Amino acid sequence: MAGYASGNRNRSRARDAQSINILAGKAVAKAVRTTLGPKGMDKMLVDGLGDIVITNDGATILKEMDIEHPAAKMVVEVSKTQDAEVGDGTTTAAVLTGELLTKAEELIEKGVHPTIISGGYRHAAEKAVEILKTITIDVSPDDRETLMKLAKTSLTGKAAGEYKDFLAEKALDAVLSVVEETNGNLSVDVEDITIEKREGGSILESELVKGLVIDKERVRPNMPRKIENAKVLLASFAIEFQKIEKSAEIKITSPDQMNLFVEQEEKMVKEMVDKIIASGANVVFCQKGIDDLAQYYLEKAGIYACRRITKSDLKKLAKATGATLFQDVTDIRPEDLGAADVVEERELHGSKMTFLLGCKEAKTASLILHGGTTHIVDSLKRALNDALCVIGVALEDKKIVAGGGSPEIELALRLRDYAATLKGREQLAVGKFAEALEIIPQTLAENAGLDPIDKLIDLRAQHEQGNKNMGLDVYTGKVVDMYENNVLEPLRIKTQAINAATEATVMILRIDDVVAATGRGGAMPPGMPQPDMDM
Repeated sequence: MAGYASGNRNRSRARDAQSINILAGKAVAKAVRTTLGPKGMDKMLVDGLGDIVITNDGATILKEMDIEHPAAKMVVEVSKTQDAEVGDGTTTAAVLTGELLTKAEELIEKGVHPTIISGGYRHAAEKAVEILKTITIDVSPDDRETLMKLAKTSLTGKAAGEYKDFLAEKALDAVLSVVEETNGNLSVDVEDITIEKREGGSILESELVKGLVIDKERVRPNMPRKIENAKVLLASFAIEFQKIEKSAEIKITSPDQMNLFVEQEEKMVKEMVDKIIASGANVVFCQKGIDDLAQYYLEKAGIYACRRITKSDLKKLAKATGATLFQDVTDIRPEDLGAADVVEERELHGSKMTFLLGCKEAKTASLILHGGTTHIVDSLKRALNDALCVIGVALEDKKIVAGGGSPEIELALRLRDYAATLKGREQLAVGKFAEALEIIPQTLAENAGLDPIDKLIDLRAQHEQGNKNMGLDVYTGKVVDMYENNVLEPLRIKTQAINAATEATVMILRIDDVVAATGRGGAMPPGMPQPDMDM
């Protein structure tokens, strides 16, 4: 290829490019596959600083892993999307993507063009979503028992699994306290639920607060510990003497001048505090610092003040109390203050936090998690977040399905029947899509130490007899009715995983040329061989 190997490009084409990309995608899926299901193993992730994360959460593992291959990153994106849309099922989505790539590779080796495979996969994904909707179970906000089963299923197999009954109840109560109804449709914003971690104590000491908890204490111990009928002021500016931004030199030649300068500073701080007091505020949350002198004046006025509040916490405070975030002291208006029934400081295991109860503007809840070590409370937070998301999407969609691999086996069975009605090579792609879905129950069996082939045969036999809820009980090794066995998942976990995995697979399959520009000092990504330039 004339002029091609000019030194500013590396290139991998056609079959080589597809093989390399498929291999990279499969490698990522393989990395998380052993974590799937209640019997899945954990991964220990160690970063360059020696910090450790121990988890079996697919999204966390893939996010923390140092992945540089461009095709592998697409599989990571599938997991991230699943986490953002549903909050759970991230490992399922990644494993399914890897298996779809494996089956596509088999077809490519038989001479089926990637475009045909892509079309068949998309067709199969659409049909799979249609089939899923025929095997759903309805759920309502009043059906507390079913919602509890959903939460327990999500928590099973995670670090906090033995406390799943206790934690599921906390998660359900938290979601129900923030759910909103608009024109008959329910919506749940999990961001309205704050999760705070506290090392020390037992997991059973974790509590739900129907209000907002901020991990900050009063700036001075003599400020009121509790304020009722709180008028909340949110400040993004510093309550302190405003330093001159431009370079300046002030010459002081006598003690009187020094006194005047100090008095002027004090006067400016006093004026700022006077404006805050005049607004009627009795609680102040400041994003930046509060001067010692300002603290004194605020304390004297009986105002509860906290400083160094994070931007995310300020947003939560604004939403919960209805307060406006003031950019400057001159912007303060009494009508823009927020409101809460009670603002108080409480001590938990040696550390102090601020509680806002009876917030006027928005529904809000906070979960305070306790655990023996940092790693325990971190894993607890990840598990609780999954449970909250699962309950939320189930309430929004009002549809759930049985778990334990039963939906995948049913889909595989029905898609094989559907493939038989198609003509041409697309039939092969739909058939391979059906085979790929069986990787989920197969992996569940492998991770539980069971024979995957025997279990797949048993599952297929049950579903062919019309028992669509039959799945694998990894604890007993038996094929049982998953609905009766209380293993339930939201419909959206399955539809999102199928759609995201299909789109990522199709994107990878359609790449037949990988070009890496090295003009800016780059090179082909690690793991990609340098291709032969003599074309």
